[in-house]
Parts: sequence; C-alpha cells; structure tokens
Amino acid sequence: FAKLEVRASQPQDDNPADRISLRDYVLDTEIGAFQTERGLTQRLQFNVVVEVQTVAGSLADDVDLVLSYDTITDAIHAALSDKRLNLLETLAERVAELILIEPVATKVFVLIEKLDRGPFKLGVEIVRSRETLAPTGLDPDMPDSQIVFVSQDMMHSANLGKWLDHLATNRPSSVLVVAPDVSYPGPKVSKTGVQQRIDLLRLDQAAWTLAACDARCVVADSRTEIDWAVRQGKLTVWAPSKLVLDATDTTPGPEDVLKLAGWLAATLGSQTILCLGGDVPQGASVPITHIPTDQVPE
Repeated sequence: FAKLEVRASQPQDDNPADRISLRDYVLDTEIGAFQTERGLTQRLQFNVVVEVQTVAGSLADDVDLVLSYDTITDAIHAALSDKRLNLLETLAERVAELILIEPVATKVFVLIEKLDRGPFKLGVEIVRSRETLAPTGLDPDMPDSQIVFVSQDMMHSANLGKWLDHLATNRPSSVLVVAPDVSYPGPKVSKTGVQQRIDLLRLDQAAWTLAACDARCVVADSRTEIDWAVRQGKLTVWAPSKLVLDATDTTPGPEDVLKLAGWLAATLGSQTILCLGGDVPQGASVPITHIPTDQVPE
C-alpha cells in the first residue's frame, strides 16, 4: 500500500506483476463484536490492491481482457451482504476470496479500517494469493437438508420419539425448528430490539429442550455448525438467535416460528418444510407437508 514512488525505489523482481487498485472506498455498514456496535452503522474504509497476470502488449484495448474495477467493489458489497459480521478479519478474508475467484487475479492486498471508533483509524491488513487460497464454493458432498417444524403439541406427544426415529432412519440430514413453550410466554418489554432477543432466547430454549429429550439431536446456532451436522447425517436442532441477529436481510419475527422456518429453508436451499403437529399452516413461503399430531410415520 506504499506510494508508487516508494515501491519503485525498492528491489523488484525481473517480471513484476501488474496491479489494479481501489483506494479510500468508504461504506456505511453494521459490523462489530461488541453489543454497542449492534443496531448501528459505522464507516469502513477499504483499500484493495490486486496483482494480475501480466499480459502487456496483448490486450488490444479490450476491456474484457482485464480485471474490472467493479470486481473489487462487487466483492466488497457481496461480502457485506452475505451476513452480519463481527470481525474485520473475516470481512477482509471474504473480500480476498471473492476477488481471487477471478482467473486473472493472482494476489490481493486488503486493508479495511473503521473510521468511527475514535479520533483514529482501527484496521486490519491481509495478503492472500491464489496458492494459499482455501477451497471455496458449494460442497459437492453436502446432502440436501429438510426443514422440520416441531409444534409444541408434538413436543408433548407420545409420537415425538416415533417421528425422530423415522427422520433418523430416512432423513438424517433434517434440520428441526421447534416452537416455544406457550405455557411460559416470557417477559414483555417496550424496546423492540430487546424483545426480539428475549423471544429468540425462548426459541433457543425450545431447541435445547428437544435435544435433552433425544441424544441424537444436535443443537446448532451457526451456519458452519448446521452444515457440519448435515454432512455428518445428524438430526440438527436450530437455535436461531445467532443467524437471525447476524442476518443482513429482513427476517421474520421470532413470534412467527413457522415463517422463520421458511426463512431458514430459503437460506439452506431446502424446497419444502415438514410440519409435525399444530394447526394446518397458512400462507407459507415454501410448500409444507402437514402431519397431524396423532399420525404415526409409516
């Protein structure tokens, strides 16, 4: 990131790489690990330099033969829109990965700084090359997951164990979403953000309650944990607080658990939801197969 004249005075390789750069690119976004950084945006400044394959003399003034500057800005926006991030290190890593997907990019330097944490800049700087880039993209061995909504009446039904047996045998990659215990409504407060956290904690409690009923159920609160459990063929029970609070898109409120299950289905690429017990679902965003509480698996 040194000025060009400084770098020019340093010893160079016989065939130095060409570079393109984005300097002092500022965006407002929500990021940070501290609670005081949630619900607020702050300015981030990006400086990105990309080394590219040297093709001097063969470009023919053709824009399609060079790395577009839009590749850099698009990578930044894509990294920010994927989910809410806590660490600049994670954001920088993701930006580098997205840029290095481009065939002509060979090395990338990423500097990201927070501008609003005080009368100074706080930042991280990383360097990544194609040789050190970790594999990215979809896991070809990832089985299709099935979202299963478990109502409270099914939680208290003698048929719950039978359905867990059925899922463990036939759809072990299922991800279960559990309705909260309506007999304990939980505290009510006037602040919307605080109430959301209280309601999400009730859903987390419901997930852990189901896991306590059957040792085959593994509670997961992050996408990484869900993916791992699905690959291992384990019955996953979703504790939604982390994913919902970190989401960059609009999520259904925790008071409508079935719609929240539909949001998770869209996030994981699941096409349907199996609804165990409860009332017949209405207006769901994905097709739902409803199973009455008294029905046993065939």
